[in-house]
Amino acid sequence: TPTPTPTPTPTPVITTSFLSDLTWTSASNGWGPVELDHSVGGKNANDGGKLLVDGTAYDKGLGTNSPSTITYDVTACDSFTSVVGVDDDVTSKGSVVFQVLVDGVKKFDSGLVTGDSAAQTVAVDLSGASKLSLVVTDGGNGTSYDHADWAGARVTCTQPAV
Repeated sequence: TPTPTPTPTPTPVITTSFLSDLTWTSASNGWGPVELDHSVGGKNANDGGKLLVDGTAYDKGLGTNSPSTITYDVTACDSFTSVVGVDDDVTSKGSVVFQVLVDGVKKFDSGLVTGDSAAQTVAVDLSGASKLSLVVTDGGNGTSYDHADWAGARVTCTQPAV
């Protein structure tokens, strides 16, 4: 009798998506709307400039102003990564704190970030999580010039094989 050919195990599909290409479940922003792929400008959408953090320009990301919170459904996602910093358009002004919450639990806190601070890289595990919240708080001197960028913000997700 012939030996049956083993069926190969289906390979899961791994995707990486920029958060600016996804729909959030909720968002609030201290000045104007959360900007997709731009820094915060004025009170209108798309009135900011290119995302520019610590001298590096980014085509993708989220521009915010403290206080802000953006929440995404991240069921089936494995990780979140971003570069964070105060946008270069405000020079040395602005002071914020970046926080990443996963299912309501703080997984990252930047400490005080100013316009003079170096960019910080964020990498957070999302395994088994359902909710990702990106939070920016005021650095203690008011919200003027608090243009806070989540540059290159993206999630990596695994879809089950079919």
